[in-house]
Order: sequence, then structure tokens, then C-alpha cells
Amino acid sequence: MIPICFVCDILFGSVHIPFDAFVDVLSGEGENELWYNIITRLRLPRAVAAILVGTALPVSGLLMQTLFRNPLADPYILGISTGASLGVAVFSLAGGFSLGLFPTLWGSLGTAGAALIGAALIMTVILVMAPHIHDTVTLLIIGIMFGSITSAIVNVLQYFAHPDEVHSFLLWTMGSLANISNNELAIMACFVFPTVIGSLLINKQLDAILLGENYAFSLGVNTKMLRIAIIVLSAILAGIVTAFAGPIGFVGMTIPHVARFLFKTNSHKVLIINSILIGVNLMLICDMIAQLPGMQAILPINTVTAIFGAPIVIVVLFRGRRNAI
Repeated sequence: MIPICFVCDILFGSVHIPFDAFVDVLSGEGENELWYNIITRLRLPRAVAAILVGTALPVSGLLMQTLFRNPLADPYILGISTGASLGVAVFSLAGGFSLGLFPTLWGSLGTAGAALIGAALIMTVILVMAPHIHDTVTLLIIGIMFGSITSAIVNVLQYFAHPDEVHSFLLWTMGSLANISNNELAIMACFVFPTVIGSLLINKQLDAILLGENYAFSLGVNTKMLRIAIIVLSAILAGIVTAFAGPIGFVGMTIPHVARFLFKTNSHKVLIINSILIGVNLMLICDMIAQLPGMQAILPINTVTAIFGAPIVIVVLFRGRRNAI
């Protein structure tokens, strides 16, 4: 399924590209310069970015849902997204360029660097506090409060910023797979794949903590270290995606539920692998839809993921209410 979605994501868009031309470009025999540039500079990087996002966010969301044992937990629940937004807001709305805060970073890479710094700061604060917090509910509330504080600061920066800067910032918050260079994709891959492997290596501990921290502790699991590991792994995955693609909603929250529904299991080894497969396919399909085949426009990726994700959240809420009765 992934290869089919990958090829379709490249072929369909405002300019339709025949499959033969795509094969010629891959083999290095393409003669149409326009098609070659569209494939190699625009659509291929977008498709690779969709794969990385579809890999990272579902795993991050699954880790958060396991930690908090909350079906509506998402990768950004601890304020990682708002921390990244604060970094971008300081960089773009408070004159990051003119102040020379990032002299070696320009354009989209500067935005990504600012987002990574903001996400890392919030993650560091959470990690410092986590060992002193003995229940996940308190940790969840603290994460939400940090998100509220950073959102308030971002709102203040928006209020005093130039309208053009606000417009650019708002476009970033809508999420986009465009304008991610090959070097940036390589950076994303260097973070995403090792972190996913790390998540797979602790799958048995994740299975244990899903039944409660006391039960996991009775099995010899160091629950305090496991909680820190989950936070670090989830924050890295969510932070790197937010830095380069913006905050992309619903993917991390909903894909783990689809995997549970299809495979009828709570085994994290099965859920992680299949969440990645489902997430990659979904992101490729969403990116293909966002390119509006046959039209000269591209939708923000968040508008498309919301169409798929919101109904799943509603179903989860109704199922939870029915099971509670």
C-alpha cells in the first residue's frame, strides 16, 4: 500500500505527470525538464516528508496515550508544540533576523532551529520536574499549564508584530510538507528512525506500564526511568516534526486508535509497527489531497488531517461513553 500511495502522491497534483515519465526520471533518462524539476524538487521531498511525519507522530501519540492511559492524549500534550511555536514566534515575530539571534540560520532552517530550541526548552523543564512528580495526572496538568503560558506569550508577540509577520507565522501553524529541503529531510530522518527504534526496544515495559505503574513496578520495571524515557522519545518525535513541518494535528492522536481497532491488541510491538504503516499511508493520501490535483493551489496539511482525524476522535468518545454505561 505504501509504494502505491507514494507513487500516486508524486504523480498527482496541479500538473499531472505520467507514470512513464516518473520512471524515466528515477532511471535518469527523463528528458522533460519541467517534469524532472517538479518531481525532484517539489513532490519527491514532500512525499519523503510525509513518510517521516507519518512515522513519527503516531509513535509519539501512542507513547503519550500509554503514559497517561488516556485515549485522547496526543504528541503535543506536554506543551512541546506550543514550545516550538514560542520559538518560532520569538524568531519571526520579535525580529529574530534583525537582532541576529541566528546568524548562521536563514529561511526555513532558521524557523526550524527556533522551533527545536523552543521545544527543547519545554522538554527540559518537564524532564527536570518529572522525577519529583509521582503521578501522571499531575504531570499532565503541568504540561497543559506550560502550554497555556507559552500560548499566552505567543499571543502577546502576535499582537505587537507586523501583519506580514503574523501572516507568515499563522501559515506555519497550519502545517506544511512543502519547502523542506533534502538536508532538512536528512536531519529529520536522523532523529526519527533511531527514536522509533528506541521505542520498539522498550515495548515490553510499555505493555507493563499500560496496566498501571504499580503493576509495572512489581514486574521489576523502573517506572521513574521509563516515564522519563517515554517523555524524551515522544518529545523528540513531536519536536522534530513540528520544527520542520509545523504542528500537524490529529495524526498522532487518531492513528494508534485505528491500529488498535484493526489488530485488536494492546501489544506495543504490534501497535508501533502498524501505527507507522497506517500513519505513512494516511500522510501520503492527505498530502495528495492537499495538492488539489488539477488545481493551482495547495491546502495546509492540517485542514486535510482534520477531515480524517476528527471523525475518529468522535467515535472514540462515543465508544468510551458507551463502555462506561
